[in-house]
Amino acid sequence: MALLLALGLQAAEQPGRAAIASAHPAATVAGLETLAMGGNAFDAAVAISAALAVVEPYSSGLGGGGFFLLREAGEKPTYRFIDARERAPLAAHADLYRRDGQVQADLSLNGPLAAAIPGLPAALVELAQRFGRLPLKDSLTPAIRLARDGVAIDRVYRERARWRLAALRDDPESARLFLDQGDIPEEYSLLRQPELAVTLQHLAREGHAGFYAGEVAEQLVSGVRKAGGIWSLRDLSEYRTVERQPLRIGLDEGRELISAPPPSAGGLAIAQSLLMLQRLPWRQAEPVQRTHFVVESLRRAYRDRGLLGDPDFVANPTAQLLEPDYLKRLALTIDPQKATPSVNLPPAGSWKEGNHTTHFSVLDAAGNAVAATLSINLPFGAAFTVPGTGVLLNDEMDDFAADVQGANAYGLTGSHANAIAAGKRPLSSMSPTFIESPGEFASFGTPGGSRIPSMVLLAILEYLDGQPIARWPSVPRYHHQYLPDQIQHEPDTFTPAQIADLQARGHQLKALDRHYGNQQVLFWDKQSRRVEAASDPRGIGTSATLPESAHGSAD
Repeated sequence: MALLLALGLQAAEQPGRAAIASAHPAATVAGLETLAMGGNAFDAAVAISAALAVVEPYSSGLGGGGFFLLREAGEKPTYRFIDARERAPLAAHADLYRRDGQVQADLSLNGPLAAAIPGLPAALVELAQRFGRLPLKDSLTPAIRLARDGVAIDRVYRERARWRLAALRDDPESARLFLDQGDIPEEYSLLRQPELAVTLQHLAREGHAGFYAGEVAEQLVSGVRKAGGIWSLRDLSEYRTVERQPLRIGLDEGRELISAPPPSAGGLAIAQSLLMLQRLPWRQAEPVQRTHFVVESLRRAYRDRGLLGDPDFVANPTAQLLEPDYLKRLALTIDPQKATPSVNLPPAGSWKEGNHTTHFSVLDAAGNAVAATLSINLPFGAAFTVPGTGVLLNDEMDDFAADVQGANAYGLTGSHANAIAAGKRPLSSMSPTFIESPGEFASFGTPGGSRIPSMVLLAILEYLDGQPIARWPSVPRYHHQYLPDQIQHEPDTFTPAQIADLQARGHQLKALDRHYGNQQVLFWDKQSRRVEAASDPRGIGTSATLPESAHGSAD
């Protein structure tokens, strides 16, 4: 009887089926293929990440990095956070982009000088070696095939290429690979990347050394330096991912938030916003009142972002910013009827006194899970591809505060804690997030630059409000990031009457001319063993679940 009871409890803690939600159909298929081969969620994460690096060069790639939030299944789950954020080259310094006393923004956006040392290849190796069941070469097989044989150009690719057309044209190698005779490729034409396939094969055979040493590393450094960059072989050989303690915060109703710690500022913004909202009647509020509460919480959370930086370089006041008394005082400053002008808020962290990116979520039948947000920053990163490698480089150096008095490409203001320094990781908004309770598990994440935390927050509120999973990534979006002091929103988020009501409360609104974000979410009801996944209807991603008989369960 005791054995039967124990087996029953164990079964209840396993979903019994796997699910994936990713930003591209080919990446979802790569993950499903890997699970069907007997891989677990971590193997599938390698396959999905590598596939996205091939099919979404505008969002991620071997030349970029990201954050991986892991759930290792067990009687008591273990959560891990793998920081694969890019690092500044060792030759970088605070005045790297300053010319004649003025910061030249273009230098941190386009070309090899804008590129930090990539972290994604190291993360793929680590996931496979430490947590996976399959050899790395098996998990990379789908991506190698996609790079070699090609993938169809879609509407999202063409849109992103249009945004960065001038920068792509400026680099002969990027123009050769990602454009067609200098123009945007036709929809359904094939994107083939044979050099990237070879680089992926090096990684598959040689692991970490296949990218960060030997032939590939020499090609990378030589190509970067010839074009005016400052990489060295030492930069690559010394790159390692960092395992950090995830941010873990207790919420109402026995739930726990598990999210990204610094150098992500997103996890903290989500946690602060949720904890402030718990002190406000947001659930009972009509739509405009709820929007007001959410905006005022985001305003205060984004203000505190300026105190954060790479924890290996600066002391982050995370504990103080999450102190109940501090958050209670912040919540009490929210006027239920009036907007608080951002300039009237006290200094960030006053507790003593009173973009383009991609995301996927995967869950296996045993209950292992990964939420990963990957990036090369702007669409097509630095728009510079290292000849002979197929590696399109990131422009994550723009995420540092090159000018602590100015703002970056996403309008986020600078801070000394996030100033450029050799070997430092720039602050990020990427926010892969879990919420778990004894009865449920949910996973959230999205691309979107500075808007990532607000998008994840809005999806979480739909979950907490008991809405069906399809609603979480499709909810109309709005955003406030302290400065500029305005509510940015999608074209169809508010009615004219709601806009007038918000303006009467003192809010300034800015309607965007397009929808944004690409959220990928999962849900597991532990009692019924129901598993669901959903992809954002704004994108071309797909979600899928495997039947209980499929591979991906525990050994």
